[in-house]
Amino acid sequence: MTDLELQQLVATISMHDFHRPFQHRAYFNARLRTTGGRYQLASHDIDINPKMLTDFDEATLIGVIKHELCHYHLHLLGMDYHHRSKEFKALLTQV
Repeated sequence: MTDLELQQLVATISMHDFHRPFQHRAYFNARLRTTGGRYQLASHDIDINPKMLTDFDEATLIGVIKHELCHYHLHLLGMDYHHRSKEFKALLTQV
């Protein structure tokens, strides 16, 4: 999967599961070692560890994307996007 294909997958998941567009960048970042993905607060981009594609199944990759999209959409809506917040836990359970 290329970065462009990842970008399209993230945009599709965002519209299908969150009913909101993903308007920033999604790309593979080989420097990620201990995490599946990362939402960047300053740029609103999403980095995905390429090992999520090579070492795990597609369901795991999609789960990581949904997790990062929860941070993304809550942050852009001005809501609490942290792991421990009730908003984050509710949205993650919903999707």
